[in-house]
Amino acid sequence: MLEIKNLHARIAEDGTEILRGVNLTVKPGEVVAIMGPNGSGKSTLSYVLSGRDDYEVTEGDILLNGESILEMDPAERASAGVFLAFQYPMEIPGVATMEFLKVAMNSQRKARGEEELKVPEFIKRVRTAAEELSMDMNMLKRPLNVGFSGGEKKRAEILQMKLLEPNLCVLDETDSGLDIDALRIVAEGVNALRSPDRAIVVITHYQRLLDYIVPDTVHVLYKGRVVKSGGKELAQELEKTGYAEIIGEAA
Repeated sequence: MLEIKNLHARIAEDGTEILRGVNLTVKPGEVVAIMGPNGSGKSTLSYVLSGRDDYEVTEGDILLNGESILEMDPAERASAGVFLAFQYPMEIPGVATMEFLKVAMNSQRKARGEEELKVPEFIKRVRTAAEELSMDMNMLKRPLNVGFSGGEKKRAEILQMKLLEPNLCVLDETDSGLDIDALRIVAEGVNALRSPDRAIVVITHYQRLLDYIVPDTVHVLYKGRVVKSGGKELAQELEKTGYAEIIGEAA
């Protein structure tokens, strides 16, 4: 589903190279974890996948279902099935969460050649998804993410993911700022999205999230490239020993 080939990328403003030859393959139905120390390029990789224009790809390619997405803008990538859950979701005053969800869902449906949802069906879908995430519907009447706790913001993003049904879900340190109960609920929402037709990329510092979202494969990113790969046991090993040994081998 996702194939990253020799990907190099730099900060557009000052030319600082962050990704230095990332190679990665994610199959349909697979959950892949990307780990690594601070400054290794994990969040940059998520931004480049989503098409954020702060970064410039200088070499390599990103293929989604066999087709390059490098020339697509973020909206086109979203329509193609790419979803990015941010580490720190943005607050958008003046935009009601329900209105945001309705516009997002109908824009996605239009891009897929489907009819827009009627209001009763839209509300039914949102209510069902919110109940599964233990979300109060009154929260969705507030401006998007405004005044939300860290856990509420993450649940709101998982709600978006459930409703938009993307093919490729990229979670950028979605465990940041979550207590253990919120982490469990968010993880359950992510696990409910596991499907043979969907791939999930989980970017995290810590193994604790991977106790709840068990990956098929773990990749360690360091200085902008994948330096080690393995099964879920690799994450457990890193929790015990840290990154020092892997960094030493990669140096």
